[in-house]
Amino acid sequence: MKNILLKPANALLLVLLTLFTVMACRDNNDDITSQASKPEITLVSASVIENEDGTKTTVDPLEETHVGYANNMYVIVGKGFASLKHIYFNDYEASFNPNLVTDTHIFVTVDKDTPYDADASKKLKIETAFGTAEYDFIIAPPAPVFGSFDPVNAADGDEVTIYGNYFVDPVVMVGDQQAEIESYDLTRIKIKLPQGSQGKQMTITTLSGTVTWNTAVGTALFDDIFYGDFKFNSMELVVDPATAYQGNVYIKKKMSAWGNMESNWGWNEDAVKKYTGIKFAVRSDGAGQLVMIFNRKYWGDSSRAFKTTSTWKEVTYKWSDLDNPQALQYIAFQEFSGQETTYYFDNFTFTTD
Repeated sequence: MKNILLKPANALLLVLLTLFTVMACRDNNDDITSQASKPEITLVSASVIENEDGTKTTVDPLEETHVGYANNMYVIVGKGFASLKHIYFNDYEASFNPNLVTDTHIFVTVDKDTPYDADASKKLKIETAFGTAEYDFIIAPPAPVFGSFDPVNAADGDEVTIYGNYFVDPVVMVGDQQAEIESYDLTRIKIKLPQGSQGKQMTITTLSGTVTWNTAVGTALFDDIFYGDFKFNSMELVVDPATAYQGNVYIKKKMSAWGNMESNWGWNEDAVKKYTGIKFAVRSDGAGQLVMIFNRKYWGDSSRAFKTTSTWKEVTYKWSDLDNPQALQYIAFQEFSGQETTYYFDNFTFTTD
């Protein structure tokens, strides 16, 4: 399958110019009166494609499209282009090289700042000395980014907010059920959870692609608040949506060298029977290293140490990684870098896959 290349390859410029020269020679044989007529656009095509093996080739023959991407070069085909003055995508002007314009073909790159929001005109417009021509042409946004959703432990029918970016005309699925969208903008979607959402993952689809968030509905141990009997002792809660991994609140704990953060004791057989494992997000001030203690096992076990940095990372353990426990009883984290370090934790959830 061929995909549109979002950034045209300069290495193909010679090929494009060769193709353009052939077209220009053809134009010289056209009736000269066409150059003084109102412009007409018959089709628009991507000029370059990227194959599955990563090779890049020109589009030949041209393939009509009504969808384009910023920083991609397109060929506009029609007539009456010789006196071209302006080109607009969504009413945003694109620069063009007069040497890449003939009476029947224009090579033009969509500017990186071209708007793509839902209120855009969705038109390609060209202006010449003898008139204007329009063509239905959507500038697609980048692929959607799914950052998080909140609350994780919402009931069917409850409102949930999805955070991310590039949400243009989104469709949200929870498992195989489509969610009702109550409102949205580029960075936020509010939905009503459909029936049967518990334990299901959310997927967002736009014109530019599909993305799935790997936390399932109803699986949280900690999502801004603690659920059930699970809770860490001697820690701090930080309220800062801008720096949280999920939602608005996360856990902060300054640990001395070889120190720890412990949870209370409990007995949760349902967690082991219903889910496949446990995961969480973690980061630290500078370089850090931790061991997760589960049901009092693995204290001092260097083979289980994992490194942390100032960037959030997600760590996942399947029950088989934790010696197939009968129940969730206890979780702790042992500092293993050998120096005092501040750690941050978020999005403690069960896994369903």
